[in-house]
Amino acid sequence: MSSGSDGRPAGTWRDYVAMARPDHWVKHVFILPGVVLAFVSQPAEPRAVLERFLVGLVSACLAASANYVVNEWLDARSDRHHPSKSARPAVAKRLSPAVVAAEYLALAALALLAASQVSLLFLYCTLAFLASGILYNVAPVRTKDRAYLDVLSEAVNNPIRLTLGWAMVSPSTLPPSSLLLAYWMGGAFLMAVKRLAEYRLARADGDLENLRLYRRSFRTYSDVKLLLSVFLYAQQAAFFLAVFLIKYRIEYLLSLPIFSALFAAYLHVGLKPDSTAQRPEKLFEERGLIAVVVVLVGVLALLTWIDIPALDRLSDPHYLKLGSD
Repeated sequence: MSSGSDGRPAGTWRDYVAMARPDHWVKHVFILPGVVLAFVSQPAEPRAVLERFLVGLVSACLAASANYVVNEWLDARSDRHHPSKSARPAVAKRLSPAVVAAEYLALAALALLAASQVSLLFLYCTLAFLASGILYNVAPVRTKDRAYLDVLSEAVNNPIRLTLGWAMVSPSTLPPSSLLLAYWMGGAFLMAVKRLAEYRLARADGDLENLRLYRRSFRTYSDVKLLLSVFLYAQQAAFFLAVFLIKYRIEYLLSLPIFSALFAAYLHVGLKPDSTAQRPEKLFEERGLIAVVVVLVGVLALLTWIDIPALDRLSDPHYLKLGSD
């Protein structure tokens, strides 16, 4: 393998595959709630749903990989200042710009082709997913360099993923806006905790300057600002989630304490030294967090089939009388 004038070895086909990050496809787990909620609220023919799900999942993975390719290529200069991302192919190897561009275009085109076989709604969502990758990574917009907007623009992929899942079951309707907003704010909470974990680790290692060179938004952030934003996003997510639960199936309201426990468990993970919140694809190693997720899924499944008419009063205004007038 030859090396260039900068001493970096030439990239191989494995490096181009690595840029697509197939190991990050696990993040598409956020598609599943959209599938389940759509199927519960608007039952569809299972075989048709399965076919759309399989094709749609392939499309979503290809679209995500297209975004990862443009992300890694345009972040190569700043990733040199990150302790682990400096080993990425775009940083450590000499890659061909033409091949990288062809890889991105091929992945995006295949994603759109597969999406068109699912539904028009799914195709529009895939276009939005690819557009979010461009806005997040490409100058002059490049939202990832702007404090707070970096979190919100990355988190918008969550409601997009939710709608992708929904479109696999119900291609002629949209998810409730309260659910989309809850999903967006929940995603912002996750991203803000990730930023907080990165900041705390860099400060502990005395490496804040490199962190700010790696990502410009950290020139504005502090641990206090990030912690306050985490609290704000959690509050917003809980509010919109409560609206959705009350409006569409009030029995789900009983699961709200477990949702709160899930937020607390994730924040606990984010506050650990060298937290796995910095590497979301590794979160399956957090047993406590996974245990809360399992309990939540079980409770939601149970509440899907149990009706509690007494809870209907919670959505009707009424006052407790202390005595007769």
